[in-house]
Amino acid sequence: MMKRVVLLFFSLCLYVTSLAQFSDSVHYYVKYGSTGSINKTNDGTAYLLNNNLGFKISKKKITLNTSASYIYGKQNHALTNNDVSAALDFSVNTGSDRFYYWGLTTYDRSYSLKINDRFQAGAGVAYDVIKRENAFLNLSDGLLFETSNLYLHDTIPDVYQTLRNSFRLSYKWVIKKMIVFEGANYFQNSFMNGNDYIIKCNNSMSVKLRSWLSITAALTYNKLNRTERENLLMNYGLTVEKFF
Repeated sequence: MMKRVVLLFFSLCLYVTSLAQFSDSVHYYVKYGSTGSINKTNDGTAYLLNNNLGFKISKKKITLNTSASYIYGKQNHALTNNDVSAALDFSVNTGSDRFYYWGLTTYDRSYSLKINDRFQAGAGVAYDVIKRENAFLNLSDGLLFETSNLYLHDTIPDVYQTLRNSFRLSYKWVIKKMIVFEGANYFQNSFMNGNDYIIKCNNSMSVKLRSWLSITAALTYNKLNRTERENLLMNYGLTVEKFF
């Protein structure tokens, strides 16, 4: 399944990059953030590292986003997190200033949430409720097909497929070009089982030291009700970003 995601990622990147060769209106954006925490006492040691990489290609009517994250943590030499996530999404402008279509594929593996493999793909619509130079608020909704390989109660294998509704709220608010609040929050419920839902929240606050460098405090929350697992990460570090 991971091979399919990688192949799709490179195919879309090559497609959009080939368009860029014939247009001066293509823009690129890359962002890397590394946050973490270390706590060492006489009673034990705990540490957590959270790395995130994002890349964006935008044209007037089409935008392609890719992202990847890796979270690793231990407490008293016991593994707590070994989580990998990758996503690729694109949006197509409908001609409206605020309304557009989107498509999405994601792949996840998570020790903390007991996910061996999870693949999602789907499409939907989105609307910019607020769209200003220093702030935006976006709502989106759509359908996702999911195939998963999980562990229930930590040891029971669970391989299944389902169709989900995916609702997202995302925002960004920039104060005096120095302080940035941004986040993306998802609620994905299964049409086949009311007790099968996913919550994903990624929110951060950054203070710019340079135009390309920021100090970042991040909060990440994930809940997978099917496995009855959740994680909450609060850490801080540096973010590097570049437009070109």
